[in-house]
Amino acid sequence: MKRQIPGLHFNQHGVENTLEGLFLVRVERAQYRWRPQKPFVEFRFGVLEPKSFEGRSFSGRLYCTERALWRLNWLLRDFGYDAQLLKDDRVDERALLNLRGVVRTSYTTLNGRSYQNLEAFAPEADWEALDCSSLAQTDEQRGTNGL
Repeated sequence: MKRQIPGLHFNQHGVENTLEGLFLVRVERAQYRWRPQKPFVEFRFGVLEPKSFEGRSFSGRLYCTERALWRLNWLLRDFGYDAQLLKDDRVDERALLNLRGVVRTSYTTLNGRSYQNLEAFAPEADWEALDCSSLAQTDEQRGTNGL
């Protein structure tokens, strides 16, 4: 039996996940993953702005090791996560859904594996102050623009 799966061709070369730059995003999914050495929270973000990337999404992870918790805390504060839950050291996956903010991403390949890096965060209110539309790029655009 043959089935049509819209968007399947986008994932052939990882085009869907090669977003780099600044994006206004909404948390579509957040899931805590426990690993003995490096537990992490995996996020899936839906892009809201710039409009040329609206509807696309990307995933990334923030580690929950003692040395890396500051980055998760940064995202939670800037995205408006519940202050009481944060004070109680609790992460409610349902409370993370639909939070909005700005994410700066980069995309790297290391030892043949590709990674989406979540580099920086800002509150949604800061979006207008940032010239984000000129900073958001895909690998294809960088190749054609010579960046």
